[in-house]
This record gives sequence, structure tokens and C-alpha cells, in this order.
Amino acid sequence: MEQKGLGTPRGQCRWTAFIVSVILLWSRASAQIRYSIAEEVEAGTVVGNIAKDLGLEKSTLKERGCRIVEGSTESFFHVDQNDGKLYVDRMIDREKVCERGNVCLINLKTVLENPLEIHYVTVEVLDVNDHSPTFSTRESRLEISESVLPGLRFQLQAAHDPDVGQFSVQEYKLSPNDHFRLEVKDRGKDGKIPILVLLKTLDRETKNRHTLLLTAIDGGKPSKSGTSEITVDVLDINDNMPVFDQETYSVLLEENSPIGTTIIQVNASDLDEGSNGEIVYSLGKNVNSRIREIFRVDANTGEIIVQNLIDFELEESYEIDIQASDKGAAPLRTDKSVLVNIVDLNDNTPHIEITSFSRAIPEDARLGTTVALISVLDKDSGVNGKVICSFNEDVPFTLSPSTQDNMYSIVTKLPLDRENQSIYYVTIVAKDAGVPSLSSKKSMTIAVSDVNDNRPEFAGSPYTYYVTENNSPGASVFSVRASDRDEGDNAHISYHILRDGKENNKLHSFSLNINSENGDILALKSFDFETLKTFQFQVVASDSGTPSLSSNVTVNVFILDQNDNAPVILYPVSSNGSAEGVEEIPRNVNAGHLVTKVRAYDADIGYNGWLLFSLQEVTDHSLFGLDRYTGRIRTLRSFTETDEAEHKLVILVKDNGNVSLSATATVMVKVVEPKEAFAASDVKSATKDDEDSNVTFYLMITLGSVSTLFLISIIVLIAMQCSKSTEYTSKYLQETNYDGTLCHSIQYRSGEKRYMLVGPRMSIGSTIVPGSHANTLMLPDRRTPGEVSDYIGYTCKFAE
Repeated sequence: MEQKGLGTPRGQCRWTAFIVSVILLWSRASAQIRYSIAEEVEAGTVVGNIAKDLGLEKSTLKERGCRIVEGSTESFFHVDQNDGKLYVDRMIDREKVCERGNVCLINLKTVLENPLEIHYVTVEVLDVNDHSPTFSTRESRLEISESVLPGLRFQLQAAHDPDVGQFSVQEYKLSPNDHFRLEVKDRGKDGKIPILVLLKTLDRETKNRHTLLLTAIDGGKPSKSGTSEITVDVLDINDNMPVFDQETYSVLLEENSPIGTTIIQVNASDLDEGSNGEIVYSLGKNVNSRIREIFRVDANTGEIIVQNLIDFELEESYEIDIQASDKGAAPLRTDKSVLVNIVDLNDNTPHIEITSFSRAIPEDARLGTTVALISVLDKDSGVNGKVICSFNEDVPFTLSPSTQDNMYSIVTKLPLDRENQSIYYVTIVAKDAGVPSLSSKKSMTIAVSDVNDNRPEFAGSPYTYYVTENNSPGASVFSVRASDRDEGDNAHISYHILRDGKENNKLHSFSLNINSENGDILALKSFDFETLKTFQFQVVASDSGTPSLSSNVTVNVFILDQNDNAPVILYPVSSNGSAEGVEEIPRNVNAGHLVTKVRAYDADIGYNGWLLFSLQEVTDHSLFGLDRYTGRIRTLRSFTETDEAEHKLVILVKDNGNVSLSATATVMVKVVEPKEAFAASDVKSATKDDEDSNVTFYLMITLGSVSTLFLISIIVLIAMQCSKSTEYTSKYLQETNYDGTLCHSIQYRSGEKRYMLVGPRMSIGSTIVPGSHANTLMLPDRRTPGEVSDYIGYTCKFAE
């Protein structure tokens, strides 16, 4: 190949061809752009401005991933995402890219995402005159009998020029002579064929050899040329040429015909006799190497036989030159063309090419969103090349045909939900319309990306927790958990306590805090059952999506009692840290006489508040007895003259907790004569009034009664104190269901249910609430007040 430069006329022609741009067609649905560029331009040469021609903003090219998809062809171009221009990647040799045809087109697909678009770009590679015409042989020989009449035509070997159009062979010239002239026959796609015409009869005796120079010239400016030397040997007379029996030969041949198949048999005759009339068949001199690979001619019979694979997709027809020659000393030859048209068979399966998103499709994509582009290539023609695509699976997508043949778009037809299915494995089936039909499959994966469309969901609603009082400050007391069906940041949950409303003051009283990452709830202060028995608050779980979604849950907390309160002696009244009292009784009292009653109170409930009384110390065990459940001190026998006048009783009051707490009271009993007892009765009565007033005050605190019941409580207590009946004790001790338990209770409501925290003795019609540690009862929805006993606390019996 010759060196080319911009300064030469040939180089100027190349750049002129490069600058000329042809038709620009563009539309939104399937934009088509056509550019022209000269072959062999340098890498980096600008072909055209795709962004400008498509009306696209340069700033969006990189964001939308603008790129060239060339399918199975080699890549010659690329789009610069910064300026939107189409550049040449490497030098293009038109003769290698397009072996046949006058027009060399490279079809490109420009793909943009978000939304997915495809535009078709056609680049025509313009030929430059970079090849000279060449002959397959630099020398050739012709033998012509001297008897041949003027006008005889001899087809010469044509020159070959890889260039096309005006740069291919345009004319032939013959060196000046007296006996021959040159004609040129245009064979269309096979180019121009030089024909040597005899002008006048040859005289072997005058000149037995003629040397001619044949020059082939192309249409370039400047033109290029090639030469071949023709030597004409003048032979003696063989004056009849072979004649074919048909003016034209044409035949149909199915592709993939077996090797050895006879296509057609040509027949020629010669009127000469002997060797001058014997015919030998051969392929013409201008038959190219490709035809020689596929066909052969039987030299004796004239049969044209298949000797290689026939493929319609490579060539649709062949024009074969057959030469018939006699065996004369100076053989005469006749050329005839045989046109072989190849019949297409459905022998190519469709080839599927997928152009899809580089990223996953969001689950909230609108119906009709393009997911991928499907392009199907079938090398067959006609109905054999018509392809129908379908899915093998039931998927929420559909195939939408494009305006171009065998092009489809995969679009959404149903809403997507990543939480139900995040990946779809899709099999595309392409089936042609041939008989028998051929098909192919190709699988692809469609990933669905997450959007924040699910709120956090708590494991329970509402949450109910039972927490023992006196918990360790700063330790986790309970936790809430929420889950989110989304993924990534959309499923990353943080927790916080909703601090508004009336419950806020309670939360501040013991400083609840929550771990925002795992939902563990901490109390920075200890709970005190005697101060707060139940409360509720709300926890909010929020995900990290944009926008963030949240949900809240109510947490109900019930404080469980611990034995953290020692019994408090209400009577005798405590003074200077000790409870001491003096009781005077007449010496003449009978056995069973009520000396006094030790009154005590425990702020705990249940077993923790169940008090038992015992004599820790007594001067005479035979004289006094103590009821272990009520604290009543009674005489066991009558006094005698020998009994002492003063007795000391130390009473131990103990609760029933796991770790029992206790208090002691000291009662001094003075035995006086009956007259002294009457004299001291007025003073004792006044003391009793003060004592009962104190008892009433503690009863008000314990029972939580309103002030209007204060007077009624005093009357009830005085009436029970004055009765002093021995039957009082037996009233409770003789009940078959009474187990000696002094019960405390606290009632509360949650929703439609009413609850009561009690000790071991239960009310009729009550049921244990699961998880309440056997001290929570759920009461029927009827509100009847409990009976008040003559000792501190509530009874556990409810009226039916």
C-alpha cells in the first residue's frame, strides 16, 4: 500500500470524504443517526456529536451511562460521556470490514439508562483509493488460428481492485496495434470484464506472435493502474468454435446440498472433426477462488458438481463461467455463464442478544418500565428469519415488540415487591417461523432493588412486662424488638421513647432510657412498688430509609413487690426507736380475757406483707397467750395470789418474705386490784381515744380511702375494739378455708380487664394471670368492695 499524506491529492480526497456527513434521522422511540467517515482515519477522529444530534444534555450522559453496544461486531467506536461525541477507537480497513458490496455500513446501538433508551447509529465507511488494480497473472497467452475471421471476441482476465465504486476498475486500455481492439463488458457486482476483439485476419506467415499490454485503470484522482502482458500466438486452422446448446443456463440449488450433488449439465458441440471437434469443459478464467472451492466441472460430461458447503447466508447466488474448448492444435474456446440461485432453508437458530440495566430495577417502578432490550438475529431470510419471542416462566414482565424487526423490550406488567421476590430468573425463548421451526433460549437475571415501603413491625403489641422493684440502676430491665422487611438502610432500625403526654412525669421519675440500636430499655433509678405500681409508655421504632418510616408500640409495666419493708408497729406506739406499752388489768379476770392487741403494718403485699406474731420473751408462759395471726394477747388462766403484779411480754412481728423482716414490741402488763382498775379507767379511756386516732390515720394511708370515710372508719374500729368477744378470733380461725394469711391487695385495670395483686390467699372467682409470679389475679368485671377486717390490710374475699 502506498504512503498517504494530507498534502497529496489522495489525502485531500480522504479528508473531504470524512468531512461530508449524510442523512441524520432521529426520533424519541428509536432514533436513527447516520454518519459517514473515510476509511483508515486515525484513532481519536471525531465521527459526530451524538449528544447534539439526539438533543441530549451533556451533563446527563455520564449519569445515564451512555455507551455503544455493538453486539458481536468488533468495536471501532466509543462515545465520550463528557462531550457526547463519537470517536474512532482504531484504524478501519474498509476492505476487511466489508468484503462485498458497494456500501459499507457499521450499525451501532447507543444505550442510555434511567430511563433506558436505545438509539441506532449507522456509520458508513467511505472508500478511499488505497489499492491499485492487479491481475492474477502478469503474463497470459492466447492462441488464435490464422483462419479466424475478424470480429472474434476473446474474454481476457479481469483485474481485481479491492476498492469499490469509482475507486474500483473503471476502464481498460490496450497498447496500440493493428489487429486487435478492446471492449469492456460490465458484469455488475462482478465488475468490468475486458474483451479482446479481432479487427482483421491474422497471417501467421507474416507474424506468428503478437505482444499486447493490457492496462486496468481505476477511477481515483489521481488514478491507479495495473498491467498484464498478453502474448497472442497465431496457430494454423481450427476454424469452428464450440457452441453451447442453450443461450442461457439457470438453476435453483438448495443450501446444504450434499457434496457430490450435480447441479446442472451443460452441453456444447463443435462442427470440426477429430481432435478439433472434441470438447473439454472447465471453469472460466475469471471464476474466483471462492466459486472454485464450492463447485467443480466434469471435464468430459460438463456436469457442474457441488464439492463444498452451500450456505445461503454467505451468498444468495453464483454466476459460474463455463468454458468449452476443442482439442485442436489451436483450441477454440467458448464461454457461457450459468446462474445458480441458492434456495434458503431454515438452518439457522435465532441468536438472542440482551441489553439490560447495569443496576437493579426498583420495586416501586411504574408499570411499563423498560427493564431490558432484546435483539434477535436469524441469518435465514423470509419467513425463516421471522422470530417470535416469549417467556418460559410466569413472571411480572412482558415482551413488547419494537418498531424494528426482531427487537423487543422487556417491560413490567405487574407491580414488583422485593420482599416477596428479589431476583427473577427469566428464560427468553426465540422461535422462528420456518418449517420445521427452530428455536433458542437465553436466560437472564432481573434483580429488584429495595425501596423503603415497609414500616418496622414490633414482635408484640402491646408489650407487658413484670419488673421486680429495687432493680439495679442502669441495668437493662426489659427490651422491645422490631423488624423491617426491607433491606440495607431501609431495614436499619433505631429506637426512642416517645416522651410526650401525661405519662412523661412518671418516666422522668425513674429516668427510663433506651438503647437506640437494640431496643434494650434501662431504668437509671430503682423502681419502688410502694410508690408506683404500674405505668405505660410508648416506644417508636424508625428505619433509616428516605423518607424514614416508623411505628410505635405501647409498653405496659407492672412493678412486682419485694420484701423490702419491715413490719411497722402501730401499737404500742414507738418512741425513741422502740415500741413499748403498759396495760393494766384487774386481778380477778377470767381465762381468755383480752389484755391488748399488738397492731402492725407492712407496706409490702402478698406473702411479703403477711404478718405473724410470736412471743419472744414472757415472764410466765402459763399466764399469757398470743394469737399468731391477729396479735391479740389473752390470759390463759385466772390470776392467783402468788402471781407477780407486773409482767413483761416481748412480741416479735415477722413477715413471710423469702428473707423475713421483723420488728419487736414490748408490752408491760400490770395486775391491779379491781378498785384501782376502775380508778384508772377514765385515764385509760382517754389514752385509747388517742391511740385509735393514730390507728385510723395509718388505716387511711393503707386503704387509700377518701377523707369522707374517715369518721366511718373510726366508728367501725371502736365498735370492734369494744366488743372484746372471744368469738371474734374464732370467727376467722374456725373457717375451713382460712389459712391465717393476712392479705394485702392492689387493684388496677388494663384495657377491658381488671387485675389485682394479692398474696397467697385468693378470692372466689379470681384467676391467676399467666406470668404474674402467682401474685396477680384477674377479677371478673364486677366491682364489689372487700370486707375490712379488724386488723390492718384488706381481706382477699370478694362478695359474689
